[in-house]
Amino acid sequence: MKLFSTLYARTMKWSRSDRAPLFLGTLSFFESVFFPIPPDVMLAPMCMAHPKRAWWFALITTLCSVAGGLLGYLIGYYAINSILPWLSTSHYWPAYETAINWFKSYGFWAIFVAGFSPIPFKVFTIAGGAMSMALLPFIFAALIGRGLRFFLVAGLLAWGGPRMESLLHRYVERIGWATVVLVVLVALGAAFF
Repeated sequence: MKLFSTLYARTMKWSRSDRAPLFLGTLSFFESVFFPIPPDVMLAPMCMAHPKRAWWFALITTLCSVAGGLLGYLIGYYAINSILPWLSTSHYWPAYETAINWFKSYGFWAIFVAGFSPIPFKVFTIAGGAMSMALLPFIFAALIGRGLRFFLVAGLLAWGGPRMESLLHRYVERIGWATVVLVVLVALGAAFF
């Protein structure tokens, strides 16, 4: 079944659209608040399709992600009591508890690590507001963490350019199904251990 190659082809088509930077910025903003899909899925093909504009795309992604993070911070600061009933029953609750503990122990470094890693950034932005983290360190940590992540992705994929695009297109089905199997194995491992 050719599921991933079809999705890959569609994503590459979207990444070449004139409106792709707008889509990238919108996705980056909302991912930092509530949307589950990371902006890397749009950033990566855009950088491969237009390697000379990769740094611009990384900047859009970073700034929009931090702006969305500020909205998440404000939600946590002003409305945490309103969203706690929903949050406590969602699959984000364990990540939220981890974020609270990290903020108590590490402060600035918690948002920096969440910004760079695949940890759900949205949970940390809301937790940062709920914990009343100082706003300037929050912004600074988010800019550094998110910037490092997105500029690294942009740089690597711009460097690979059309060669990387061709290679990914050739192996996208294998990579996609291997990722599905890996996620299932990790989920099963977490359930039994």
